[in-house]
Amino acid sequence: MVTLFEDHDTRKLTEKDVKRQVRDYLRIRGWFVFHVWQGGMSFKGISDLIAIKNGKVLFIECKSPKGQLRLDQKKFKESIEASGGIYVVARGYEDVEEVIK
Repeated sequence: MVTLFEDHDTRKLTEKDVKRQVRDYLRIRGWFVFHVWQGGMSFKGISDLIAIKNGKVLFIECKSPKGQLRLDQKKFKESIEASGGIYVVARGYEDVEEVIK
């Protein structure tokens, strides 16, 4: 089976690679996706990407294969889920693919 990113080597993926993969994967499938810039005025722990399609909103935190959520990211995840939102920790586009099926 050929996949969208067949040549990627998960052992070498950086967080930046994962963000690009996820963003491109979702855009190809018709999602509106944008990167959330972190800074002094942003919500602490906010996800890297937000994706929207047909009223469904995903909050996506991109991590390298071994990356872990920081405490502020865990709190943001809990807040989103407690509000009925969808939060995804993506270590590759496959993690998002599972959620949008």
